[in-house]
Amino acid sequence: MQRNIGLLGLTFVAISGILGSGWLFAPLLAAQAAGPSALLAWVIGGFAMLLLAATFAEIATILPVAGGIGRVPHFSHGSVVSMTMGWTAWVGYNTTATIEVEAVLRYSTSLAPWLYVGEDKLSTAGLGVAMLLLAVFTVLNAFGVRFFARINTTLTWVKIVVPALLAAAILTSEFRYANFTDYGGFAPEGMKGVLSAISTGGVIFALIGFRHVIDMAGEARNPKVNVPLALVLSLVICLLIYGGLQLAFLGALDHSELENGWPALHFPGELGPMAAIATAVGALWIVSILDTSARISSFASGLVSVGSNARLGLAMAQNGLFPKFMETLSNRGVPLFALMVNFVVSALFFVALPFKEVLALNTSSIVLSFVVGPIAVLAFRRLLPDTPRAFVLPAAPVTGCLAFVVATLIIYWSGWDTMLHLGICLILGILLLLYRGYRAGMAELDWREAIWLAPYFVGIAVLSYLGSFGGGAGLLPVGPDIAVVGLFSTLIYILAAHLRLHQSKFDQYMAEEKADEVEEYGSLDGNTYEGPFRITGRE
Repeated sequence: MQRNIGLLGLTFVAISGILGSGWLFAPLLAAQAAGPSALLAWVIGGFAMLLLAATFAEIATILPVAGGIGRVPHFSHGSVVSMTMGWTAWVGYNTTATIEVEAVLRYSTSLAPWLYVGEDKLSTAGLGVAMLLLAVFTVLNAFGVRFFARINTTLTWVKIVVPALLAAAILTSEFRYANFTDYGGFAPEGMKGVLSAISTGGVIFALIGFRHVIDMAGEARNPKVNVPLALVLSLVICLLIYGGLQLAFLGALDHSELENGWPALHFPGELGPMAAIATAVGALWIVSILDTSARISSFASGLVSVGSNARLGLAMAQNGLFPKFMETLSNRGVPLFALMVNFVVSALFFVALPFKEVLALNTSSIVLSFVVGPIAVLAFRRLLPDTPRAFVLPAAPVTGCLAFVVATLIIYWSGWDTMLHLGICLILGILLLLYRGYRAGMAELDWREAIWLAPYFVGIAVLSYLGSFGGGAGLLPVGPDIAVVGLFSTLIYILAAHLRLHQSKFDQYMAEEKADEVEEYGSLDGNTYEGPFRITGRE
């Protein structure tokens, strides 16, 4: 592997993942769920993602490994936790590639109406184009991380400039302050609407793109500084853009569009609500470039997700869940076999699941994999107490607990229907884990450190069923449910932090990682390489 991605490239990797296809539709989805209080949803969602990003920022300063989402828990809680969480992230990442390809095709229907049969079903020719596009993402990533970063940086400039111009154009054309007080007030659906906007209204789906920085950390220059900076910069920049788009959208709506209430908001046309609003306020100059920009945004996000998922596939092979051949690097330092396997899996999603079910699985599976960050921070404070950290999470026990609670709430808010899809995903992963244990020996796996997973999964499933979100029974009302979920996740957090690896097992895994690092990165003239472990001379 090669550490060729600098701060700008790394920041743009995250921005590209965050500013995908969502910016054209997220303002509408959030407004339908929460009305004007959708602005509050972006603030809360942004704070939640910053909390989670901060936990991984400290970890990346001491363990900047490829496929970090799946690899980090291997060092804090062992093989079973890393396999389980890596599996859920891997499934979610593969759905991301499928979603972004679908977005590119949907934005292209005006040029190629034959891509779809009816409103939602890809035609045979459209399915062929989707496979071809996935193959393009795979081939571009195969050329190496430096080539990938250059392409992505160029595309991301477009992704930043166009939505920023769109927000500015709408805000300076027309703004109706009455929209924030009339039509049900500032929060017509109450707190439930705000929370729904966060989980299913596009807020979290948009912001979780910061994860790509964590997975690309193994190929970043000076990762101990650049990874934390890239995480914070990308989230702040994208929150400003999304907040501006949301504010512009809310203020530009006409009375006729709101007379039936916020949930009834609807805009026809393939470019959706933002294009309709820009047209209504006379900003036709920017509407003319939105279709091209939308394709570029989705294309770049798909490119990043495929590259990031290849590193996660490599990490899962190192963890032992996936076959060892997926660890193999090409002469360009790319996990080529992992790229190829992921291509097949992402392609299967086009025929195995309806698009809406792919969307439902995406956010919850990826957010579930994030819960390891807060508990891993505490584990490494005990296991690596004297290791210098370029970034230190303030009040780690409290901040980490809050981040764990927030991640659990996001999963809970996604609703019971989504939990069913996530449960199927977890069952498949557990079956694969048991098969791996059968082949290698059950005693070789770290079961003690994974004890907390069982009550966590069962508890969150029960709470989702009792809750009021996404098909829940409604027995747990909004408000008290936050306290219940908060108490439950705090207890699990304390248990998980206590069940970290023993020092001896941790030292063994770190020694194995040191050997992997030397093999993956090699050495520079026999002297030094910039992996998580600094190797000097011929050590």
